[in-house]
Amino acid sequence: MLLHIFEKNVANLVKLIIIIIMQMNFKEALKYRRSYYQLTNSSSVSNEVIREILEFGLLHVPSAFNSQSTRIVLLLGEHHKKLWMITKEILRKMARSAESFAKTEAKIDTSFASGYGTVLFFEDAAVVRKLQASFPTYKENFPVWTQQTSAMHQLAIWTMLEDVGFGASLQHYNPLIDMEVREEWKINPDWELVAQMPFGTPLQQPGDKDFSPLDDRLCVFE
Repeated sequence: MLLHIFEKNVANLVKLIIIIIMQMNFKEALKYRRSYYQLTNSSSVSNEVIREILEFGLLHVPSAFNSQSTRIVLLLGEHHKKLWMITKEILRKMARSAESFAKTEAKIDTSFASGYGTVLFFEDAAVVRKLQASFPTYKENFPVWTQQTSAMHQLAIWTMLEDVGFGASLQHYNPLIDMEVREEWKINPDWELVAQMPFGTPLQQPGDKDFSPLDDRLCVFE
């Protein structure tokens, strides 16, 4: 009897320690997740590890009505470079002059194309339409909720990439690049591009981050 109680107490203590460690790791991961704009084409982990990160996010990040509407495309190697070449050429055509485009080109070349890969985040419009038909009371809310679902996936995956040594940033060149991306990689037409996340080994640390006063952003009623 005493042995059983002892074993039970030890098991509970182990669970508590695990919870504390997980909380510390999660907070630390969120704290150190930043935007990196100087990337190199190198990785300290295998492509399989990157794939596992994306799979984990798709499986475990919540979504409205458990819709699981987020879709992800991982571009590595020449596919990654192709994306930023497409983006650059589209922006080049829109530039007022070669001089005004020079800064944009330099940013794409050193901060995005120079990285190891890019994660493309999509939301499946077919899932949204199905939910709207099934729950007409919330019809107007589903387009908003699907963006929130995407945002949660972006944060989770961004944080996990940082945790294995990558630097990343979140970009929004959609809808400018939507059509060419869909054509180049034969993307399902119901998948709507939401964001692009280039990642790679960072060359330098980001600057200090400014914080607005918490008293202006948090209300507590006890």
